[in-house]
Amino acid sequence: MSLQKEVREVDVQVLEGSGIGHYERELKEFADTAALCQLMDLVISVDTIVAHLAGPIGKTTWVLLPYAPDWRWLLDRDDSPWYESVKLYRQDAGREWVSVLQAIEGDLKSGAVKAQFPNSD
Repeated sequence: MSLQKEVREVDVQVLEGSGIGHYERELKEFADTAALCQLMDLVISVDTIVAHLAGPIGKTTWVLLPYAPDWRWLLDRDDSPWYESVKLYRQDAGREWVSVLQAIEGDLKSGAVKAQFPNSD
């Protein structure tokens, strides 16, 4: 399911053809997005409002960060002091996303969601 509110028209077409649920028209306010976050087993996001909605409500959330992230994410750690349920995936000095996506893929395949947050239901 896509939790992104505003999506380019070309991306809407891709989402519609993929079978991924997209609720742009139904998301009127942040509370609507937070309610959808509650329905997820896991929220995977870049540094957007979705990450900042899912974290405070305790939803297991994995955030993809660039090499030089916003100051709120600090440096050299894979957790957040602000949100206990958040795990951070950071680009390394090479600034490539491939290694970040591979780390997420590995954690998904290994069942790391349950291992990291056993009460994430």
